[in-house]
Order: sequence, then structure tokens, then C-alpha cells
Amino acid sequence: MAEVKIGDKVTAIYKTGKYIGEVTDIRPQHYLVRVLAVLKHPMQGDLHNPKEADVMLFHERRALAYREQTNVPTQMVKPFEEEIPDYKDSLQIALDKMRTELEGDSSPWAEQSIRNLDSLKKDYFK
Repeated sequence: MAEVKIGDKVTAIYKTGKYIGEVTDIRPQHYLVRVLAVLKHPMQGDLHNPKEADVMLFHERRALAYREQTNVPTQMVKPFEEEIPDYKDSLQIALDKMRTELEGDSSPWAEQSIRNLDSLKKDYFK
């Protein structure tokens, strides 16, 4: 992989979400990435018990906010060459795509995830 430099546009996987961002700092095992768009909305629920609805706390997982910065392990960052979409548009697309995928699953986890996504959508697009 080509060396990533400060200012480079990249894709970054953080927890279960995927983002387009800009590298703002380079650390020993991480890049500090400023979020510019969302490619994949984070999965809902407990990360330690994926796709399980019967857990102590079913987490509502928000996408990282526009221009929010986060540390991403170096191996989870790849160069991005395409045009960067508008943040709100990309968030809407990622949310709709995840919801569509969940609608094909009748499990309690999918049903709770859809409720979370609907709640997040109301909050994101006030």
C-alpha cells in the first residue's frame, strides 16, 4: 500500500462503520481521520454479541459526525481517489442501504436494529 500522508483522502473502517475522511495526524499504530462522508452505517446492538437481540443493552450506534476526528488503526485505512460525496447525502444513503438489508431479516435483532435506525434518522435529519 502506498504511504498515507497528512491531508490524504482515505476510507476508514471504525468499529462497524466505514467512512471517507482526511488524515490529520499520523500516530505509531493509528491515523487520526476527520470524517467527511459515510460509506457504511454502523451496525446496531452489542458489538460483543453481534446480531443478538437478547443482550443487557442493545446499543444505538450513531455514525461518526461530519468533521469528527477518530483514531483508526493503520491497517483499516486505505487511499480514496474518487469524489467525496456530501456528508448528509452519504449518511442518508448508508442508512437507507442498511435498513433495506435489515428488512430482509425477520430476526429480533434486525427488528430492533430497524427501530434504532428509524430513531437515528429522525435525529440526524431534524
